[in-house]
Amino acid sequence: MRHLAMREPRITGRRALAAVAAGLIAAAGLGVNAQAAPAAPAPVPARPAAAPGHQGLALTPPMGFNNWNSTHCRDEFDESMVKGIADLFVERGLKDAGYEYVNLDDCWALPERDADGRLVPDPKRFPNGIGAVADYVHSKGLKFGIYTSAGTKTCSDIGFPGALGHEYGDARQFADWGVDYLKYDNCNNQGVDAKQRYTTMRDALAATGRPIVYSICEWGQNKPWEWAGELGQLWRTTGDISDSWSSMSSIMKANLALAPYAHPGGWNDPDMLEVGNGGMTDTEYRTHFSMWSVMAAPLLIGSDLRTAPESAFDILTNDEVIAVDQDPLGRQGEVVSSEGGRWVVSKELADGGRAVALFNEGSRAQRIETTARAVGLPQARGYAMRDLWKHSDAGTTGTIAATVPAHGTVLVRVAADRKWAQYPPAVDVSADGDTVTEAGRTERITSRVTDLGGSAAHSVRVALTGPEGWRVTPRSATSARALEPGGTLATDWDVTVPEGTSAGDRDLTLTARHRTRSGAWVTSAVPVTVRVGVPLPAGRTALSDAGPLSSSNGWGPVERDRSVGESQAGDGGPITVGGREFAKGLGVHAPSSVEYYLGGACSEVTAQVGVDDESGDRGSVAFEVWADGTRAASTGTVTHADPALAVLADVSGADVVRLVVTDAGDGVDYDHADWADLRVTCV
Repeated sequence: MRHLAMREPRITGRRALAAVAAGLIAAAGLGVNAQAAPAAPAPVPARPAAAPGHQGLALTPPMGFNNWNSTHCRDEFDESMVKGIADLFVERGLKDAGYEYVNLDDCWALPERDADGRLVPDPKRFPNGIGAVADYVHSKGLKFGIYTSAGTKTCSDIGFPGALGHEYGDARQFADWGVDYLKYDNCNNQGVDAKQRYTTMRDALAATGRPIVYSICEWGQNKPWEWAGELGQLWRTTGDISDSWSSMSSIMKANLALAPYAHPGGWNDPDMLEVGNGGMTDTEYRTHFSMWSVMAAPLLIGSDLRTAPESAFDILTNDEVIAVDQDPLGRQGEVVSSEGGRWVVSKELADGGRAVALFNEGSRAQRIETTARAVGLPQARGYAMRDLWKHSDAGTTGTIAATVPAHGTVLVRVAADRKWAQYPPAVDVSADGDTVTEAGRTERITSRVTDLGGSAAHSVRVALTGPEGWRVTPRSATSARALEPGGTLATDWDVTVPEGTSAGDRDLTLTARHRTRSGAWVTSAVPVTVRVGVPLPAGRTALSDAGPLSSSNGWGPVERDRSVGESQAGDGGPITVGGREFAKGLGVHAPSSVEYYLGGACSEVTAQVGVDDESGDRGSVAFEVWADGTRAASTGTVTHADPALAVLADVSGADVVRLVVTDAGDGVDYDHADWADLRVTCV
């Protein structure tokens, strides 16, 4: 079934179940804003034996294509599209990069079986039949996959024939067509035990004698990671992904908690890739691809490659990142730390090294640091480090650090190396973070360039540039003849924000340049975020009338004086809690965070909070008010059945107030939340 991790109440049918992802996050202790490294996982039972029959399948995570994320059941899903994808796999180097499966999803069949109980391909979509399409895919040196459900009907609103009660006949039909991969969904299952349903199809596939990769799409409802390794080669761990940051990141965090269950021939599946569909930035798509690779997840392209931008191909064909995913040791990356949204995830590799992801969950650039020992490497004098997106090498004495943009990921490959000092030194470039100021003010920012390697960085130069109209003036040295190992060039800068600048985060660019021992020049550029606030007027003010410093939302945008509706701004209804309508406030959807600048001049924030009535009989959230990193108020769990609850938070002296809504630990299920009558009192 396809249902979003973050969903809106007006969507029915395919999104009718609660998302599993956020519930797994809560169960694993990995909250939306985790403040500490998670505890060591509980002991995991011995991994189950591989599925009988076709041993040796999917010894590395499957790579390929599935049409669902880009087409759903629309008319463009047809024989021409499938053949076009196969052509592009060859023409654009995807086949050479390791992608091999071209898979159909739902809607390929007619709504009814024939008189003999056989599935009938839709003659409009596939006029030459499924076997002919499979033959075409095979002619390109690729493999072919198909879809059905472990129920009486599939998951589309139309409801095409499912395989429950027809397993052996359908499996035989798939084998006769030349199918190499089966995605087996979970809709309309009539309450039949999940393991029983998926075992029957396992046996039916084995009876055909054809090696068919078996993808168990059970959405994680019955903890398939504990039993599906006996049946198939991959199992879905969460609800369906959608093309949004909140969906992708919540699913990622849920899947990270299941690292001990992945192994060659058995993979945790956090769902398909959204790269190229347009709902996220390229930075977020690189995080998506990096983290799926670190998690040893199947890499199934979910965009229509015939119309995808060139940037999508650049991401999808990064062979160094793919090599991390396809590493033959078959380990899934494990969380080392996650404090303050600064995630470090380490994946053990077959060569003894580690792939290390520095992932910034936050909405502003952050410096993330770890060590070679912390990520599992042995004690050594030094280590070789390869940046898999920059494709550059460096040597480090053990510190692994980078300034990572908002929602970005730096992915490096690190190993102990006796020749580490011969590599160019790793150079860490960073600056003070979380600077808060106002238009017209001048703030002091200190940047640092540090040599982390075993040789000197020569002719070091540093520059800080701001948006147009900003004045940036160095107040100390901006160059050094050389930085010896461990040395730092610290530079003070006065940054003046132009009058009239509106509220919000602004990125400056810190650029450092140095020459290596070989004479080569290395340039690094990192973002430096300055937070610009606009003072609130004296008296009692509705915060929905002010511009926020930042905002994030689980579904759609944060709405002013409206509830959250669909995915577009302004499409919500009146803010209504417990039958009471409010003219002012914010409509949000968990998980959500909205920040406002107070400048130390305000005393209290008040609101009436609750789950919006549009959620019906669903939804449970928790509201929190944070003042400069200190929690000033919290509600505990608030459900759809509760009336509006009064909140009063003391924010005296705080520069920034942050309004947080979480899913209350039970998963994200129509969690529309309202900060009704949200007001602040200032002097």
